[in-house]
Amino acid sequence: MSSEDAQTPVVTLLGDAGTYGASGPVAYRRTHISHIFLVGERAYKLKRAVAFAFVDFTALAERRAACAAELTRNRRTAPELYLGVCPILRDSTGVLRLGELMPDGPAEPAAGTVVDWVVVMRRFDEDQLLATVANRGDLDAATVDALAEGVARFHAEAEPVAGGGTAMLAGVVSENDADLRAQPGVFAPTAVDALTRDTRIALARVAGRLDWRAASGLVRRCHGDLHLGNVVLLNGEPRPFDAIEFSDRLACIDVGYDLAFLLMDLDRRGLRPWANRLLTRYLEARDDLGALAALPVFLSLRAAIRAKVGAAAPDADGARLRGLFEAARAYLRPPGPRLLAVGGVSGTGKTTLARRLAPDVGAVPGAVVVRSDVERKKLFGVGETEPLPESAYQGRANARTYDRMLERARAVLATGHSAVIEATFLRREDRRRASKLAEDLGVPFAGLWLTGDPEVLCQRVAARSGDASDATPEVVRGQLQSAPQGPTAWREVDASGDADATEAAARAGLVASSDF
Repeated sequence: MSSEDAQTPVVTLLGDAGTYGASGPVAYRRTHISHIFLVGERAYKLKRAVAFAFVDFTALAERRAACAAELTRNRRTAPELYLGVCPILRDSTGVLRLGELMPDGPAEPAAGTVVDWVVVMRRFDEDQLLATVANRGDLDAATVDALAEGVARFHAEAEPVAGGGTAMLAGVVSENDADLRAQPGVFAPTAVDALTRDTRIALARVAGRLDWRAASGLVRRCHGDLHLGNVVLLNGEPRPFDAIEFSDRLACIDVGYDLAFLLMDLDRRGLRPWANRLLTRYLEARDDLGALAALPVFLSLRAAIRAKVGAAAPDADGARLRGLFEAARAYLRPPGPRLLAVGGVSGTGKTTLARRLAPDVGAVPGAVVVRSDVERKKLFGVGETEPLPESAYQGRANARTYDRMLERARAVLATGHSAVIEATFLRREDRRRASKLAEDLGVPFAGLWLTGDPEVLCQRVAARSGDASDATPEVVRGQLQSAPQGPTAWREVDASGDADATEAAARAGLVASSDF
């Protein structure tokens, strides 16, 4: 009898509503490594006694250790969900029963022989999984921002670990190669050859950066499986759960590689604008621009992993899997970096336009948006929506803000990624410095100058709330006095209409620009 066959009585016990004193049915889910039983307000997860290349749960001791680790790993991000563990006990007559909840993890029971362990979770509404929310088209800016900020906090607090770096990712490349070759009916062997070759070339280009990051503590005990299907909304707040607990090799990774799974998942769902916003917001919360250099490799590896895992499923969608595979190849061929500047007085919709254009500028998931208003608040050490005095927008303080914004854009471009810088750019010198930055780095540049009816701009600013900008209608009128009164070297865009019209005009202008 196999180890998993020996679990059959336990599976039968957990599938019986009487085990829990419940009157309703027990819903059942099965994954490649777990049996999951949903009853009432709780979920019970039993580790399957299986062995794969990445995990071996055939021994009870290993399943016990994995249950304890699952509590520890997942209480970092979703403590509300993880209630504890329960032993499965056999009494002296051979009868099985579910033991009492142990909130602090596995411990020796007072009576009975332990035959298995289950992780006990608070049951959640599966309609609140972010994968389901995204499929409904219900993702919104507040949720994406909260997710980005939460992941940034998690990465900042995660335990640094030894190892990782280039050697670990080279192992992933080899594993992907072998697993993809095992599915020749889905992935053409010649295409697998090309993907593996291109991945190794791209990995070699960033090897020094990756090893530096590992030596600098940026390889940490991460989530490891951070995609939309493993994030749930609890009281409206996104909470990652189901982190990898069974393999340090899969969970102890570069924080950028952890983030890349979310970015890839959003991108492949046709939600690149949300992926772009997530990346920009994450980098605002956690200043880790260096990860951008390796992002093409990270994204490619994540797409290849999702493709090979999906191919092993009995109901595999060949077209979807080939799409993932081709994405893995395309991520390794990013366009070169570009710099786009968006200027104009307050109320012209600079931020909205910058966010709309950024996903289509440069490498996936698009350019990092660098806002002067955000950089100013950081410079003064205040919250993004905390107002600053007028002096923060004048003289040396204003110059320091532009210095900070341009230096941040320089750092983004130096990684090979693109940037969109957004500010009023009222002074000719500041506009010149933006184009000079691109010239110095040898990257294409375009500047957009937004204009609009003064009364419309004042009305927009008066209606605005919860934003990093401190502008008021009075500020707008003052800016109009300082704004260029004639044509500038930047392409002028009439922003008097709605956001769609402004975006269309801006895109038309960029298409007409021969050097961008």
